[in-house]
Parts: sequence; structure tokens; C-alpha cells
Amino acid sequence: MIPIPIILFTLLILLSLSKTVISQIPAPAQTDPIALVGGTIHTLTGTPISGGTVLMVEGKIAAVGYHVALPENAKVLNITGKHVFPTMIHGRTTLGLAEIGAVDVTVDLSEVGSINPNIRAEVAFHPASRHIPVAAIGGVGVAVTAPTGGIIAGMAAAMLTEGWTWAEMVLKAPVGLVINWPSMHDAISRDRALEMLNNAFEEARKYRIARKHKSNIPSVDTRWEAMLPVLNGELPVLINASELRQIQAAIAWSEKQQVRMILVGGRDAIYVADQLKSNDIPVLVGPLLSSPAREWEGYDQIYALPGALHRAGVRFAIIGEASATYTNRLPQHAAAAVAFGLPDTIAMKSITKNLAEILDIHHRVGTIEVGKDATIMVTNGNPLEFQTKIEQMFVRGRKIEMIDHHRNQFNRYIERLRQ
Repeated sequence: MIPIPIILFTLLILLSLSKTVISQIPAPAQTDPIALVGGTIHTLTGTPISGGTVLMVEGKIAAVGYHVALPENAKVLNITGKHVFPTMIHGRTTLGLAEIGAVDVTVDLSEVGSINPNIRAEVAFHPASRHIPVAAIGGVGVAVTAPTGGIIAGMAAAMLTEGWTWAEMVLKAPVGLVINWPSMHDAISRDRALEMLNNAFEEARKYRIARKHKSNIPSVDTRWEAMLPVLNGELPVLINASELRQIQAAIAWSEKQQVRMILVGGRDAIYVADQLKSNDIPVLVGPLLSSPAREWEGYDQIYALPGALHRAGVRFAIIGEASATYTNRLPQHAAAAVAFGLPDTIAMKSITKNLAEILDIHHRVGTIEVGKDATIMVTNGNPLEFQTKIEQMFVRGRKIEMIDHHRNQFNRYIERLRQ
């Protein structure tokens, strides 16, 4: 039970903040067609289309290119001199699950116990989180939010950054089962954790057999039920591992268990690049704004990692910090990779197209193509450059309100200077 004084103190803080912060109001669903005319369209499937048109109808991309025939009721937005990109995708974050670290009731990252495959991130997702509009206005249209606790943390979900309810904001759920690979430094703790992990998969397989034959099942077990898509190869396991021995052990384990693995973190991935490539294991690499882990490694070890993986032929995408607070910094991580050898076009694809393909959401987002969701952004330059401004975001055709806590504070103190 939380003491009443703490609750009252928290409410007072939130009320005082509400006087100075303008909240983003979710936009209504798209009704009239919207045409973006005259800008440079970066479809990420071919060469940019200079002076082209993107037509959005009922939340979908209806046409892309030159000389597009527009409906009579289309709202035409002249974006000459601007650029159109697919919105960015953050591949690993706690957005919507954590608000204020010092206030426990606003954090819902884990459940009791170490084996929780039935935990669904989307159900705990808080659509009114102040961090969501910050991420959206920063160009992140889709965020893969995930639980963090235990050995099997639960199911991650791909969530849109616009909407009134969590159900409305789900793009795909689940996208994968989150596994936190144990540290290899403490043999006793490691072996205990791996025993629990292996036992969970063994129990899930027994449950699958019993369920198939409809015998010896007194009731549905939600834990093992949640794992059936993983055992059937329909969903991947998202294994959080960074250190070399963790990665090697995780690869061997996934082969033995015959499950599809996606490596998340992957700080030492370059040391096993051949193994990752031969097993077609994608890497969600990051965060990149970090220092090397060992004294003998170069200062640019992390920054140069995506470029090294690209040259080695390993499928990868770039992710930023897991903290919900820093979801909007995703393009800075990709930009760091560009500064240390990753081609600019590959870097942009690593937070859009390539990531969508790895997570199997590419039929909805990641590129600008006819039939996909109209989840796109208008910018005044390259999104990976720090000075570029995201001028307008569209999420499934919804023209979102471009205001958040950061911009409100910026305008507040610009006004102070003016006065």
C-alpha cells in the first residue's frame, strides 16, 4: 500500500506540470484524401522522386510518383523544397510502460517471477504517456515496446505513436518473445537461469503435445499457450545479449531449441559475424551512443559496429536507448554510425525498411509504397542530420498535432527572450 502523503505529493506534481505543458491531442482518423505535392519523396525502395506527389486515402498510401490524379475533395499540401520519408521505427524501447522512474506506480516493466511469456506489452501500454508525443514529433512513428524483467520477460509489441487507446495504437502484437540472456560471469546464477529457461521450453513443448491430442489438460495454461507461436516458428525470440560469450551461447541455444532468433543489443556481434551471417540471425544493434566495453578497444568500437556488420553481410537494424525518455534520440544513433563508416542510405534503412523486414511489419510500414499505411513524415532535410526539423508527422493518414513537452518549453523560453 502506497502512503497517502506520497500519492498526494505525486498528484500535486502532476497538476503543477499540467499548467505549463500542452498535451498532444490524438488526431481523428483520416476522412478526406490528402496529397503532399512538390517535395522530394524518399520511398527507400529506389531513387528519390524529386517534385513528386504522395496521395493518402483513408490512412493508406494510394499513389506515389509524378502526375498523380487527385480526387476532387483532396486536401493539397504544397511541400516544395521539403522531403518525405517513412517514419522511423524504434526496435527496442519501454515507451508507454514507464513514465517517472522515481514513482513506482507509473512504471510497469516487469511482473513477479522469472518466466512470464504470457505478459503482453500492449495491454500495459499507456497511450497518454508524455514520452509518446516527444517520440512522435522526433520522427518515430512506430515503437517496439517490451517488458524487461526476468529470464522470459514477455511479448513485445509494435505500437503506433498516435491514438486514444492501446488497442487503437497496436500495429502488431506480439512481434516476438523477449528473453534476457543471463550474465556469463557468475556460473552458478547463469546455470540456474538457463535451467529455468530450458525447463520452460520443455514444459511448453509438452503442453503443445497434450493440447494437440486434447488429453491431460485440466485447463488452459496462459504461459505455455503464449509460447506456441514461438515453438511453431511463427514468432521469433528477441534475445537481449551483448557480451561475446552470451551471444555465442544464445546462438547455440536457439539452434538446439529450433527457434528463430533475433539478437538484441549485440555489442560484440562483429566477433561472431560469420556465425550470425551463416545462421541468418538479424541483429538489432544498439545503443550506439556509448563507450567501448574494454580498455583495449578503440573509442569508436560501438560507433563503427553497424558499418562493420554491413560490410560483413550481416542483416541488422539500429536501435537507440531502451529508456522511454530517449526514444526520440533514435536518429542520433543512426547518424553516429554514418560518421563512422555506414553509408547514409543504409543508415536510414536501418531504422525504417530493414527493421520493418526483420520484425515482419514491412507490409504496413518502413517504406513509401502503394497499399502501405500512410505513416510518413515531412522534413526540411535529412532526418539523420541534427539540425533537420520534422515539420509534420502522419500516422495512418492522421495529421498529428506537432506539439509536445520539449517544443512547449522551447517556445516558453523563446518568449522569455523576446520579452
